[in-house]
Amino acid sequence: QVQLVESGGGLVQAGGSLRLSCAASGSIFRISAVGWYCQAPGKQREFVASITAGGGSADYADSVKGRFTISRDNAKNTVYLQMNSLKPEDTAVYYCTTSWGITRYWGQGTQVTVSS
Repeated sequence: QVQLVESGGGLVQAGGSLRLSCAASGSIFRISAVGWYCQAPGKQREFVASITAGGGSADYADSVKGRFTISRDNAKNTVYLQMNSLKPEDTAVYYCTTSWGITRYWGQGTQVTVSS
C-alpha cells in the first residue's frame, strides 16, 4: 500500500516559481517510477513529468520542457517538481502518481494558480 501526499501549491504571478513535493509512505516508493500530472478545470488529466526509480532519467511534456524539473530524494521518500517561469496556462491541480503491479496510486492533488 502506498499513500501519496502533495504539497507546495499556491498562488503565484506569471514568471514566478513554485516547488511541489510528493511525500510517500510505503517501501515500494523507492523502487518505483513516479510521475506528475495536472488537471485544469474542464480538461482531462495530463502528463507533466516522470522520473525513474533511481532518479537517473526523467521525461517531460513538451509544454514544460526547460521550465520544470523533476527530482527525487529516496532517503526522504519524496519527489519534487520545481516549476519555473510559470504561465497562466499552468494553472491546474497537480497530482503525483506511482504504480506497483497493476495498482496505480494517486495523491489528493495540490492547486497551482498562476495569475497574469
